[in-house]
Amino acid sequence: MDIQWYPGHMTKARRAMEESLKLIDLIIELTDARMPASGRNPDIDKMGNGKFRLILLNKADLADPEISKAWQEYYRSKGTACILLDSRKTDGMKQIKNAILDICKEKFERNRKRGIKNRPVRAMVTGIPNVGKSTFINSFAKKSAAKTGNKPGVTRGNQWIRLNDKVELLDTPGILWPKFEDPEVGVKLALIGTINDEILSQYELALEGIEYLKNAYPDALSSRYEGLDRDQSREDILNDIALIRKCLKKGGEPDTDKASRLFLDDLRSGRFGRISFERPEED
Repeated sequence: MDIQWYPGHMTKARRAMEESLKLIDLIIELTDARMPASGRNPDIDKMGNGKFRLILLNKADLADPEISKAWQEYYRSKGTACILLDSRKTDGMKQIKNAILDICKEKFERNRKRGIKNRPVRAMVTGIPNVGKSTFINSFAKKSAAKTGNKPGVTRGNQWIRLNDKVELLDTPGILWPKFEDPEVGVKLALIGTINDEILSQYELALEGIEYLKNAYPDALSSRYEGLDRDQSREDILNDIALIRKCLKKGGEPDTDKASRLFLDDLRSGRFGRISFERPEED
């Protein structure tokens, strides 16, 4: 299943991001904890070369906890700060604030020596679509932040948010990259809901998801759908899911299109348990 999706507005958003990089000190990159490598836009590494970096593995509540810990250690071993996050909750935000200040402490020291006071860290928040950037910013800012629009960088889709006298955030639109060289990357992105469902075959995508669960988390299928024989072909499993979920056409035939949509919703919502789609040793 070959999936490619790069709508025109992402080209404009990428150009705006490149311009804004001149204004910022730190890149805070959110990636989905279920696929921490495939969910990172390689263009950000190219554009942000030389900037301080912080990676947030968001939606960690949906990912396999042991695999998430391994990813966290993987990025830290590469010299990049990495924090596990559920952006809907505020209890981890202090850790992120402390990490930002620690990462940028050399900058604060340089500013102090130059006599520059009260100059906040300017951090760009980036990530692919549907990774939870806006939710993170609202939780981090406690929904009380104000725009600071009296500076360059406030273009359509971008928004400056002043958190306090130490940190300002630049919110940016979610963007992908023009071509997925590895077809598996496109499939993974589609499975977690990054790609617009309207351009996809939900049936084929559901088959890909079933195949993955059969191999990586076989108990998840039979636990979610009572009475399901997980040792069947993926097509037969989807037919059975339709019957179990009472997705039927006139005459009692299984409605696999409807069952596909229900399966993908179950997968994305964590109803199969905590699932990860890749491990650091595969990177």
